[in-house]
Amino acid sequence: MSTSEEKSPWPSLGYEERPWHSVQDEYGSRTQKHLAAGPYLASVPPLIANQTISLDSELHALTEEAASELARFDAEVGQIAAPFASILLRTESASSSEIENLTSGARQIALAELGEHASKNAQLIVGNVRAMQAALALSESIDGHAILEMHRALLEHSNPDIVGHWRDQQVWIGGGSLGPHTAQFVPPHQDRVPALMGDLVAFANRVDLPVLAQTAIAHAQFETIHPFPDGNGRVGRSLIQAMLRGGQLTRNVAVPVSAGLLHDTGRYFDALSAYRSGDVAPIVRCIADASFAAVHNGRILVDDLETVQVEWRGRIRARQDSAAHRLVDILLRQPVIGAAAASAQLGISTVNAQVAIDRLVDANILTQITDGRRNRIWLAKDVVRVLDEFAARAKRRR
Repeated sequence: MSTSEEKSPWPSLGYEERPWHSVQDEYGSRTQKHLAAGPYLASVPPLIANQTISLDSELHALTEEAASELARFDAEVGQIAAPFASILLRTESASSSEIENLTSGARQIALAELGEHASKNAQLIVGNVRAMQAALALSESIDGHAILEMHRALLEHSNPDIVGHWRDQQVWIGGGSLGPHTAQFVPPHQDRVPALMGDLVAFANRVDLPVLAQTAIAHAQFETIHPFPDGNGRVGRSLIQAMLRGGQLTRNVAVPVSAGLLHDTGRYFDALSAYRSGDVAPIVRCIADASFAAVHNGRILVDDLETVQVEWRGRIRARQDSAAHRLVDILLRQPVIGAAAASAQLGISTVNAQVAIDRLVDANILTQITDGRRNRIWLAKDVVRVLDEFAARAKRRR
């Protein structure tokens, strides 16, 4: 790492003393209670709306190359006549959730999307899909309302009491539940959050900065502010997608940058810590490297799914314009399906949808995964396999 990279000029955190009132009925040892008594230090993030991004020539070249790769991949996928936008959005959402240790296989996620019984983690990941969708839909106008809507989409089903507003309590990372005194990091006091978020939005909407570096820094500042009691990591990575789309590096798909971060989450968290010390280079480099990894893994995913699609079409004994062939495209983005869902997606009767499903069962494309004759559900195992292989590659350390 060069000397200039180690000393990228950026204001570091300040700190302020804040009073702490312990809850009398909290349990813990005398030592723990003693450590959690009295005032504590909360961070005071700098205002960044008017800051200049200064990177050394090597890192600047890396970010420009990564930005070009993102735009090229987005254009490639946008030209393919298949529902890969939905697939990449789901994989990005699942990878972002996995950074928070929320893991689930593709089968469970697909069940949760269909509204069927699925694991709690799968349901939370589907909430993250909704947050990513909101981020992309609101990317042309990234303001406080847009960020609150991303958070609402993420948690309105699982934790509705905390959505719709910035946090009204002190939060901290690590150090136990008794208080923030021994935490690894203490975000700013809740009184500072509205002004800090207004400043962050102003920075995120500047048009005079290199988009990838601007996105990385905005993400790090968001995670430093920690404006919500829960969901900050996932909303912060949704903000990455919103800024890539708003900055026109992506126009068609959510490139799975979080899958790139999964290669080395320790490095990612260390980069966020370095940012708080006044060094932007590690988080910019981390997001750039994650972009290259995301494009590489994304290309393999798209190639694998195209192979599955071609193989399936060769097995189906029906006209090319039949419901069975049209169902193939739906299964690529929704690999678990029932007759009612197929009927709604294809715009045909449930009876005809069932005929299409039966044809795909005969072609060994769909397998029934429920018992009995009522409310039956079928699985496209080839798609689930490909999605799980993508997730496994994302976790593999380079």
